Amino acid sequence: RWAEWNDRYRDDVRRFWRGDDSQAAAFATRLTGSSDLYLRDGRKPFHSINYITSHDGFTLRDLVSYKHKHNEENGEGNRDGHDGNLSSNYGIEGPTQDTAVLALRDRQCRNLMATLLLSIGTPMMLAGDEFLRSQKGNNNAYCQNNEISWLNWDSFCEHHEFFEYTRKLIQFRKEHPALHRPEFFTGKDGNYNALPDIAWFGPNGLPPDWADPRGLLAARLDGSLADIMADRDDNDFFFAFNNSDADVAFVVCPAPAGKRWFDVLDTARPLPCSFIVHHERMPIVPQNSFILAARSMRMLVSRLP
Repeated sequence: RWAEWNDRYRDDVRRFWRGDDSQAAAFATRLTGSSDLYLRDGRKPFHSINYITSHDGFTLRDLVSYKHKHNEENGEGNRDGHDGNLSSNYGIEGPTQDTAVLALRDRQCRNLMATLLLSIGTPMMLAGDEFLRSQKGNNNAYCQNNEISWLNWDSFCEHHEFFEYTRKLIQFRKEHPALHRPEFFTGKDGNYNALPDIAWFGPNGLPPDWADPRGLLAARLDGSLADIMADRDDNDFFFAFNNSDADVAFVVCPAPAGKRWFDVLDTARPLPCSFIVHHERMPIVPQNSFILAARSMRMLVSRLP
């Protein structure tokens, strides 16, 4: 029953969304429970404590706002704290009024939070990330009993829409057993419906080229109870990820017979429209393809029309 923090998850997810080359294979492994770390010794996906930020290091907001640590106020000449943060400031270090930079930072926060809460495994959040708390670039704030390390509830009011976005993602995860399956994926069909429990695609709808340096990846999850090891069928899911700087057309595999794909999550849409609640869901038209915006992810769910 011993679970452990998965720092490989933290680093690989950070690298992927930062736009590093050749990260698709590592990203896919982290999304699906890190079988390379836990399967061989008989452990399960839930033994992986997935996290992107913790009390050591940058907060979520600082991860997309600072390229370098800023620990001068700790009194050690900025020598303390971790240097390899796998972060980016997207053109300007720290606070800015540049609307394009702020919009990209907000999108990256949506990408990172959605990735965390939709991955297989046990998610762990840093307190304050749900309302984009900042430590002003300090990544080693244990010695700061002041505004740097406190939870500022004024920030909660300022970023209330991101709090609601996070809350909806948590609720969605709880409602769908396919998103907290107890076993690793096998790539095989568990209920004889001719669909594997998971299938991977490139943007062209064919099996992905894992050596492609671009971060363009899609996956289809079969929600059949036999494949997710649950007591009821779940929806099927189609995920698409684009960590590049360009919009890319993605082919969508067919929805199950009699059903259609509904657009539930699109991190390219600004809040509060990124996550579409159930009564507002809209079908993708046409059903066979869509344009995935640069640096964004999308999730479709199959339902009866």
